[in-house]
Amino acid sequence: MSTATITTRTTAAPAAEAGAGAEAGAQPLPTVAAMRIPAWFFGFEAVLAGAFDILRAFPAAWPALVVLGLANLAVSLTVMRSRLRLAKLLWRGKGTRKVALGLLGLRIGVHLVLGVVGLAATSVIAHTALALAMSALTIALLAWTQRTALRALVAAGRVAA
Repeated sequence: MSTATITTRTTAAPAAEAGAGAEAGAQPLPTVAAMRIPAWFFGFEAVLAGAFDILRAFPAAWPALVVLGLANLAVSLTVMRSRLRLAKLLWRGKGTRKVALGLLGLRIGVHLVLGVVGLAATSVIAHTALALAMSALTIALLAWTQRTALRALVAAGRVAA
């Protein structure tokens, strides 16, 4: 009896796996183009990354930044809803968290170093330049992180090229 049970289990297991594979195969993989977050969306993140210096340069701009943050949230939950899967995968990745922490460290480090050297950013021009630099760096790093993550997903077979 034990042999029959083992035989049944061993023959049933591949059939179950084949059924699961057939169901998974029936569902088409998303394409890279469908998963890719457009570069214009990174503009939201870029402005928010430069928000500290924007507020230092233009203190009355806080309502616009709040509206932009709410618009970012609304676009994320509506227009970009289908791409939230990639965003979740990106935030789970160590690379994205390193980028976020690196940007925060860079922000603090630049202001500390400039303060120690005696060139603290106090003018509107200096804060605007720092905001633009942080925004540009944010867009570049987010695009790089996305490209790296999509390549890894393609290599793992989770996304179609």
